[in-house]
Amino acid sequence: MRLAFSDRELDVMTVLWQHGPSTAGEVREQLAARDVDLAYNTVLSVLRTLEEKGHVGHVVEGKAHRYRPLVDRARAGQRAVTRMLDTVFGGSAELLLTHLVRDRRVDAAELKRLRKLLDDRLKSGRPRRSRGEDEP
Repeated sequence: MRLAFSDRELDVMTVLWQHGPSTAGEVREQLAARDVDLAYNTVLSVLRTLEEKGHVGHVVEGKAHRYRPLVDRARAGQRAVTRMLDTVFGGSAELLLTHLVRDRRVDAAELKRLRKLLDDRLKSGRPRRSRGEDEP
C-alpha cells in the first residue's frame, strides 16, 4: 500500500489520529477549530477516498459512519520524512537536520532534546552497514 497523503487527507488523518474514531461531522468540527474550513461534503469525500486507499475504515452508527485510522501515525510520519529526505534533501540527513535546527520555531528546550538524542545515538554506536556499502 502506497502511503502518501494530500494536504486535505493529512488534515483529516491528523484529526482521526488525535481524536480517534469520528464521524464526518466531528472531523469537520475539529478542522474548523484549527481554521481549516471545509464543507461537510468535502470532508466526507476525503474520508471516502482515504477508505478506498485503505487508510481508514468505518463502522455504521445509525445514519452516520464512524471512521477510524487504519494506518499508524508513526509509520505514516516515518514514510513522509523518508520521502521528504529523499526528494527535498537529496538523501542527506545532515541537510534535513541543518534545516530543522536553523528554523526559528525550534526553541532552546527542543534543541537540547535533539542534542540528547544525537548524543545517545553516538554513544550507542553505528548501525551495521550492509555488505558492499562503503565507509565514510
